[in-house]
Amino acid sequence: MLTKYKAKHIVMLELILLLIFSSALIKQGLDKEASMYTSMQDSEKAFIKWVSFDVSKKAMDRAYNYDIDTKDKEVHLNWIELLAYLGAKYGGDFSRYKEKHMEDIAEKLTSKEETIESLTDGMKYYDYYYEAYSAVLGGMVGEYQIEVADESSPTGKRWEEKYGLKAFLPIAKFYPYSHYDDFGVSRSYGYKRRHLGHDMMGQVGTPIIAVESGYVEALGWNQYGGWRIGIRSFDKKRYYYYAHLRQNFPYNKSLEEGSVVQAGDVIGYLGRTGYSSKENANNIRTPHLHFGMQLIFDESQKESVNEIWIDCYDLVLFLYKNRCETVKDPETKEYHRVYQFLDPAAEEYIKHQIYKYDDEEIDIHIYD
Repeated sequence: MLTKYKAKHIVMLELILLLIFSSALIKQGLDKEASMYTSMQDSEKAFIKWVSFDVSKKAMDRAYNYDIDTKDKEVHLNWIELLAYLGAKYGGDFSRYKEKHMEDIAEKLTSKEETIESLTDGMKYYDYYYEAYSAVLGGMVGEYQIEVADESSPTGKRWEEKYGLKAFLPIAKFYPYSHYDDFGVSRSYGYKRRHLGHDMMGQVGTPIIAVESGYVEALGWNQYGGWRIGIRSFDKKRYYYYAHLRQNFPYNKSLEEGSVVQAGDVIGYLGRTGYSSKENANNIRTPHLHFGMQLIFDESQKESVNEIWIDCYDLVLFLYKNRCETVKDPETKEYHRVYQFLDPAAEEYIKHQIYKYDDEEIDIHIYD
């Protein structure tokens, strides 16, 4: 039989071991998130090979508001820098997020008590999180031009230059949808696998919106995604995947591979195609949009077993603040945005393509 003395020491030993184990788990969270980044330093071709995007909507909202509110101030806070700092602090686990953590950083930066460089000096994983979060969010905030309602104008609209969120929810304004965080759940069609996207259930024919400006990289039938569109961001870091589009009339008929689209353009229509090698089959039981985002740090990751797909649930919640209003053309049956939008990134991309090919005859189709 154990004496009280021995039993007491065993309990104390167990508590010590528990504390050591807890510390190890926290460290493991940090190391797992950035191990691919640190190990690549010894390789000839260094790039990020794994990302888990766990940033909460609440944190994105707060960081975004700081960015917008300080745009014309002496110290302009960069929302990705704020999130990357906290990502490094939390080991990527934003369940630990508190508003005060963000407020403290913002206060130190705006008061010039610290700079982002001094704050992150010696922070082992900050560079990793900044690069990873920039890959996810890099094209979503910036300057743009957009039409706004103006009753005094003959057209009922006028152009405004703005700075802010220039990415849109993938479902058009006023159209209902439902969703939950289904990233990583099991799928069995074809073979057992994880669901690497975000499903948004809605009505067949609902206009689907380009989240970010970019160019069409893939268009057509895929036996898993049905009619689908793949749009690449201009910086090539993000590949947006829109799948299970409508039977017979899946996407805007003017689109083709290479077409340039602006954020907020109507690119297709919600449906339930897919799960068949037979083109145009409606084999998805519940109409929905499969929305996915793949991160690409090196082209070898694009069509391979090393693809990086992220959980978009909180990102979609964040993008709800920016929904594009659409209208139907009675003659073509196509939907188009009500208020036009001009993204400087699209203009720069087109200029670059023209310069790149110089005297060669090229056709860059701008969809509007």
